Amino acid sequence: MAIRCVYTDLDGTLLGRGASLFRDADGAFTLLPARALEACHRAGAEVVIKSGRRKAQVMEDARLLGQTSYIYEVGCGLVVDGDEWFLTGELQPTPEKTVHELIEESGAPRLLLDTYRGRLEPHAPWHEGRQFSHLMRGQVDTGEADALLAEHGLENLRLVDNGAISPKETLQELPGPPHAYHLIPRAASKATAVARHMQVRGYAPEECVAVGDSREDLDVAGVVARFFLVANAVERDPSVREAIAGAPNVEITEGRNGEGFYEAVVRSLAEAR
Repeated sequence: MAIRCVYTDLDGTLLGRGASLFRDADGAFTLLPARALEACHRAGAEVVIKSGRRKAQVMEDARLLGQTSYIYEVGCGLVVDGDEWFLTGELQPTPEKTVHELIEESGAPRLLLDTYRGRLEPHAPWHEGRQFSHLMRGQVDTGEADALLAEHGLENLRLVDNGAISPKETLQELPGPPHAYHLIPRAASKATAVARHMQVRGYAPEECVAVGDSREDLDVAGVVARFFLVANAVERDPSVREAIAGAPNVEITEGRNGEGFYEAVVRSLAEAR
């Protein structure tokens, strides 16, 4: 069956060093990500970016790629041809307050930052100007963090691991590379947003593939036919192999970042029936 849609993460997946479409993981110039996008266009496959970034950033990236659908703030928001959905369950924005402000008022961000002081901090400056998620960085156990939230009556929220990031001077005592974390409504996820986009477009799971570099991206494997984890995800977090054990539709690419995206696209298009 033909591939009708490719869902891809941005940072650490489609984009290389410096968040550039034309740089590989080491900073060398590459055209492979752009060629993969061209291959999708020629095959009639839509490309949808799914990111933890703010709406304004993802919207501009989608425009540059010539796409009219995008997923932002880890699945809290979805835009399709100008129509928008807030996939945050019962926690919805009001005329007076954003979901970000409602989460702030709940005390959840301060609870996490105080509990994990020295291991978790705001992911400055990208934590500012957000509509939904509170963006942090560090190294914590998300299951433990979610249990902490539940103990304080905040079970409608969860802490999402959105992948390893570059080392930070303010987090020198961590046993490994810091990760980016998003505190979001429990109802929201990249997988939920992908499933909603598929529903809006009328795509069947067997017509869709996805590419990513984080544990949150991995959940998308449950709603598409094939999921590709780019090689740099495993290099930065070898334990992610445990998360994909027994998942028959998850594959690890040989290439990193955009080269891994290229590999995923070429293989998917070539093997589609």
